[in-house]
Amino acid sequence: MKIIDWYILKRFLVTFFFTLLILIPIAIAIDIAEKIDNFLENPDLGFYQVVDEYYKNFIIYYANTFMPLALFIAVILFTSKLSNNTEIIAITNAKVSFTRFLYPYFIGATLVTLLSLVMNHFVVPESSKVRKAFELEYIKKNRKNEMRFVTDFSLQLTDTTYIYIRNFNTESNSGYDFTSEVYDGLKLKSKLVSDNFRYNVKDSNFVLLNWRLRVIDNKKDSISSGSKIDTVFNFTPKDLIYKSALSQEMPSGELYDFIELSRKRGVKNLNTYLVEFHKRTSLPLASYILTIIAVALAFRKRRGGTGINLAIGIGMMFIYVFFLKISEVLGAVAGVNSLLYVWVPNILFGCIAIYLYLNARK
Repeated sequence: MKIIDWYILKRFLVTFFFTLLILIPIAIAIDIAEKIDNFLENPDLGFYQVVDEYYKNFIIYYANTFMPLALFIAVILFTSKLSNNTEIIAITNAKVSFTRFLYPYFIGATLVTLLSLVMNHFVVPESSKVRKAFELEYIKKNRKNEMRFVTDFSLQLTDTTYIYIRNFNTESNSGYDFTSEVYDGLKLKSKLVSDNFRYNVKDSNFVLLNWRLRVIDNKKDSISSGSKIDTVFNFTPKDLIYKSALSQEMPSGELYDFIELSRKRGVKNLNTYLVEFHKRTSLPLASYILTIIAVALAFRKRRGGTGINLAIGIGMMFIYVFFLKISEVLGAVAGVNSLLYVWVPNILFGCIAIYLYLNARK
């Protein structure tokens, strides 16, 4: 790398982290103003616990969320400054092409992309578990009661076995109105019903209370019942909790395994989980697209200077976020290609980036 490359790369990274450090305290200040009453309502909640369990993970989440915005603003700011100081004119007079000029930008975008990928796939999900557990305990107490119970739950265990649960308490590992049905094609072969049941963690089995079993045969049906029976099923309470937990709390490996397991069990709509899984890769890779757009906008000196470039850039960034949110909602609808919808904002802005790149080369 040449001296000018190191100069641009250093300015790129310094401005990026400086912009990020400006945005995060603003988010913290707004959040404190909104939640200060909740903190004061809990006298046993100490300052260290709030910082360690909540705001440390709050910073991790929002630092990752603000990365594309901070990158975009940073590139526009220091590139506009290079342009206003006629430094870019000196670079172009030295026969440096626009493509060659982008090299240090792409190195910086690559570093940000790698950091964002690691954050999205591994760090943020683990951090979100702690932050959301804190929120359920001290801020969203009503939501905690909702998360405690799983209601009207159905699951396909194998190609022939289905279970239905009316209500299940994830804290006590107990529930009521349990049904297990075994089919041969469309024909019901057996049906097991239990008024109450609980999961035995020590033995990894289920205890069914007041159970009734009907086995259907072509010649003669048989019915048996009892007050208590121990049995084993191909699921655990963890599978029930997943249905009520947020996909953002699962690391990518765990999320992928859950999606594959759910597919085998015949769960029809997994697009909410697929959107989250694909977004963890598509959003970091958008750094390259946003970098090209930002450089192309700020490459030439404009009347109005940095202000007009920043206004155009922030406007485009909000449009990108708007398309991103729309694509997430549409991608979660059953029957659509979630991967395509997640990548639609990148495809659209990628076309804009190509147009601006070709125009800037001239």
